Amino acid sequence: MRAARFHRYGGPEVLTVEDAPEPHAGSGSIRIRVGAASVNPIDWLLRAGALAEFLPLDLPAIPGRDAAGVVDEVGPDVEGVAPGDLVFGLGGHADTTAEFAVLTAWAPVPSTWSVEEAAAAGLGAVTSLRALAPFGDLRGRTLLVDGASGAVGTAATAAAVHAGATVIGTAREANHESMRAAGVLPTPYGPGLPDRVRALAPQGVDVALHAAASDALPDLVEIVGDPTRVVTVIDRDGAARLGTHLVDAANDSAVLAVAAELGRAGHYRPRVAHVLPLDDIVKAHELAAAGNGKVVVTLP
Repeated sequence: MRAARFHRYGGPEVLTVEDAPEPHAGSGSIRIRVGAASVNPIDWLLRAGALAEFLPLDLPAIPGRDAAGVVDEVGPDVEGVAPGDLVFGLGGHADTTAEFAVLTAWAPVPSTWSVEEAAAAGLGAVTSLRALAPFGDLRGRTLLVDGASGAVGTAATAAAVHAGATVIGTAREANHESMRAAGVLPTPYGPGLPDRVRALAPQGVDVALHAAASDALPDLVEIVGDPTRVVTVIDRDGAARLGTHLVDAANDSAVLAVAAELGRAGHYRPRVAHVLPLDDIVKAHELAAAGNGKVVVTLP
């Protein structure tokens, strides 16, 4: 099969498109013919070797954490899915940017999403919905999301607005109009965030989610007034220092099914900024690492 691979850690230039052995579905998993795979921060961090101490890879490695495509193998003990089904989901830490990928968590792609949008949903959706869980019922409460226009933030704000929360989100000003259309009160990133948030929510903020690669976690704690009502999916050291919750992603089909249902109902649509073919994998990683929005790679 054709796949993106890297034989050594380094910058985007270490990526190449080449033949690689096909994976096959085992117990509790399925294999898909990949239509599209997204580029997530963990992908370029793993490729660069920044996580090698904690998540060493067997090289050569295929980048990619999530993907969407058509099921073509179903492993033993798997029910409720069949060859020909269009699904999105999660593979291992690095293995989805290829013609075939094995998923251990998946859900049907809503008819409201394109394959590219579905590919952009897996990791962001499972991370965001798990991150909201410590807050409990959000109805009537005010949630602040730092990084509201990113993959995690988009899913989190969609779920929170649907749950009946008032949602304030930080984002670049270019994204503010679309956020307002989604029912989110936008505000810029950067210094002065507590004052801007107080102007938008004089009644106060109940809970906050740190979903941007920013140093705003102390500001979120200040705004909410209680570190136990703040969740970060980014800042492990800050969580330990300040006492906030830290939530990591996990391969969970039930959580992906919730995201798919939000999509079917029209409450959640993953944001895609750039779509590139597999042969442009180097450019895809360059764009994603530079903060140019969600990048999706398509496969023939």
